[in-house]
Amino acid sequence: MLKKLKKEVYEANMALPRHGLVILTWGNVSGIDRESGYIVIKPSGVDYDKMSPDDMAVVDLNGNVIEGSLKPSSDTPTHIALYKNFPNIGGITHTHSSWAVGCAQAGIPITQMGTTHADHFYKSIPITRDLSINEINGDYEYNTGLVIIEAVKNLGVSESEMPGALVKDHGPFTWGKTPGDSVVNAVVLEEVAKLFVITKMINVAAPPVAPALMDKHFLRKHGPGATYGQR
Repeated sequence: MLKKLKKEVYEANMALPRHGLVILTWGNVSGIDRESGYIVIKPSGVDYDKMSPDDMAVVDLNGNVIEGSLKPSSDTPTHIALYKNFPNIGGITHTHSSWAVGCAQAGIPITQMGTTHADHFYKSIPITRDLSINEINGDYEYNTGLVIIEAVKNLGVSESEMPGALVKDHGPFTWGKTPGDSVVNAVVLEEVAKLFVITKMINVAAPPVAPALMDKHFLRKHGPGATYGQR
């Protein structure tokens, strides 16, 4: 079942340690087949160097395991919430990458300081509010997805314009049209988090990028009038 998507999700997961975004068994990538509504996701707690495409778990949008002998990632309910509410995405990545987690633990968004950020994320990368005690003690992982959705919607942008967010005290989630795209966004988010922290270390009073420059760089890479890259 879903052999092509399993291979795609497996390869996206294997890219995480290669890009230095995860260590040990941390992190996960998923992909969704919109026709069937089935999600393919990394199994929980399995070493990257011991995984194969056939180890990927298949679940439905209610969290029921459809195929696979290994338990799916503990973050599966978060992925489900995002897929249900962001209809334009086909893949999700979660990591514990250092610079992004540092910002999440500090409780600050990643402010858009320059064109590197503006090329990929329209506006500052948001951070979620604290979950309530009831949200933590209830359906914690699904509620994590809901506060991500809330943070993005509060910006007044689409999931395509803001393909990532920080979960307060936890870490980054990113998404894209495919599992591979969501990994690319995770790589970029980590790099712009690093650049943000370095910029503030050099000059704590450094202002965000000018709105006109932000628009110029984002729109030349995204949207119907994009000019970046080859046709």
